[in-house]
Amino acid sequence: MMYYSTNGRAPLATLEKAVVKGLAEDRGLYMPERIQRLPDSFFDRIQDMDFHEVACAVAEAFFGEDVDKDVLDAIVCDTLSFDCPAVKVEGRIYALELFHGPTLAFKDVGARFMARLLGHFRSGESLNVLVATSGDTGSAVANGFLGVEGINVFVLYPKGKVSPIQECQFTTLGRNITALEIDGVFDDCQALVKSAFMDAELNAAMKLTSANSINVARFLPQSFYYFWGYAQMKRSGLADNLVVCTPSGNFGNICAGLFAKRMGLPVKRFIAANNANSVFYDYLRTGVYSPRPSVQTIANAMDVGDPSNFARVIDLYGHDWDAVKADISGTTYSDEQIAETIRDVFGRTGYLCDPHGACGYRALAEGLRPGETGLFCETAHPAKFKDTVEGIIGAGVAIPDKLQAFMRGRKENVSLPNDYQAFKAFLTGR
Repeated sequence: MMYYSTNGRAPLATLEKAVVKGLAEDRGLYMPERIQRLPDSFFDRIQDMDFHEVACAVAEAFFGEDVDKDVLDAIVCDTLSFDCPAVKVEGRIYALELFHGPTLAFKDVGARFMARLLGHFRSGESLNVLVATSGDTGSAVANGFLGVEGINVFVLYPKGKVSPIQECQFTTLGRNITALEIDGVFDDCQALVKSAFMDAELNAAMKLTSANSINVARFLPQSFYYFWGYAQMKRSGLADNLVVCTPSGNFGNICAGLFAKRMGLPVKRFIAANNANSVFYDYLRTGVYSPRPSVQTIANAMDVGDPSNFARVIDLYGHDWDAVKADISGTTYSDEQIAETIRDVFGRTGYLCDPHGACGYRALAEGLRPGETGLFCETAHPAKFKDTVEGIIGAGVAIPDKLQAFMRGRKENVSLPNDYQAFKAFLTGR
């Protein structure tokens, strides 16, 4: 399988190049030349398969031409050492819980898969992974790559704009993980990473790749749990007229869902749930994409003002605004609405959403039509936002053992200004 750039001015790349480089030479995002549709027989029996069987079949469609089946199956099975259960919240609304991995966030799936695939492709030379995070990406990537020989990880995060527990998950690891606290917002961190990839001098000095969802090995495996969510709903007799809602920031997660739909997944439509950073919602309303500086919210992992994967979404639909709107609708919620939803759902049902999942729940509660069933992505454990959630519900939130272990570690980071030359100097100085 060859991969092309969304900007259309870079040569085609192999899977290995797309994974190792991360970003194309023309600053575009890599896309597979074709998307293989899975046979009807797969969906006829999907309810009788387990998570590993489902994911291995999907991985084969994406990567089977480039990675031996035994190797690929081993990567998938090692990645998915945890479940992603579909849990009833109320009525016809279900949560696809994606927080049962090592860092209790949905990004564990893509980060663990990428670390293992990159390890498969790495050939002797030391590799440096640059990743910008607005919250959960940094911890998932850092833990996915922790201790991997020959790979150094640099996590860039905005000063004062991730939760203390999230920060602990990538600043206390040490070893091959370096946390860089940037005096700016997430978009600044992302811009520094992209500039590094385009710097010929820096790339000549050190081999770089990205573990953000701009990397095909990060976002494509996230399609696994959309198929698994559908399988569970079908097992319960609720798969007809299924609407999936994805809380969306950098849009890698929903992009994986759209790829799954293109592969034949019988999802009726998708909803992209935004916080106050409503760039995509505004695009759906107007047809005009107008990125702008992000604003800080209590759903901080979605604080993105220029989502990278927007380029993949519009490429997937041939830049056809009407085609995008036919498959995706959008919502946007203020902090007050998010808090109101967390409080209301917990009070009525006992189910505790994190701030991002609350956006997903509310979009379904307001947008489901008669005869539809809704499945929203619950993307992180609420304890990762302990202070915020406790203040909303007026009750304590138990911290899982996995998170407590991170909090006992000693925080180590490097503070840098929002300046590319300073960032470059740090990298080359090491």
